[in-house]
Amino acid sequence: MARTPDPVKRLALLDEVVAYLASHGLGLLSLRPLAAHLGVSTNRLVHHFGSKEELVAAALKRAEEIQLAVLDRWRAKEPDRTQADLLRKWWAWVTRSSKNLALVRLGLEAVAIDATASGVPGDVRARQIGVWRDEIENRLVTEGMSSADAQIEASILKSLFTGLVLDLIASGDKQRLAAALEVSLERLETRLRVLEP
Repeated sequence: MARTPDPVKRLALLDEVVAYLASHGLGLLSLRPLAAHLGVSTNRLVHHFGSKEELVAAALKRAEEIQLAVLDRWRAKEPDRTQADLLRKWWAWVTRSSKNLALVRLGLEAVAIDATASGVPGDVRARQIGVWRDEIENRLVTEGMSSADAQIEASILKSLFTGLVLDLIASGDKQRLAAALEVSLERLETRLRVLEP
């Protein structure tokens, strides 16, 4: 009779998997080197996560949860913070450490890498963009933008952020990219001011 995975041990192991993937990427992922790095057997990984594809999907979901928890803490401390300010704060968080950047890069890699190489299912790949776009869209609606306009604006902002992160990975030019982000956020703030009663 198979033992049910211990949820506490699974979560601790999953956090280690996320750290490994953020550092090493998805492209050449193999369970044996991952297990060796974590000091566990491949059987233990399979026991806790099933297949390689299920492990990657669980790790991406966990990476998302870690990032959303950061956002939730900010919103709890300052619930009136605008979407533009949240994006400024998010950029500062991403650029603060290589660990933060690697965590964000992991989601973008999951989207960009061919599914046959990564084993990441289409719905999991789509979520890497969709969850953030939805967060932005919902916040813009609460700030007075119509649902239709917020959907388009959120798509633009998420695309902008994705491009900025990719540029940062390639160039390392934080100053130029922060200035580009600020121009876009000032445009958003101007647009939202027009909507104020």
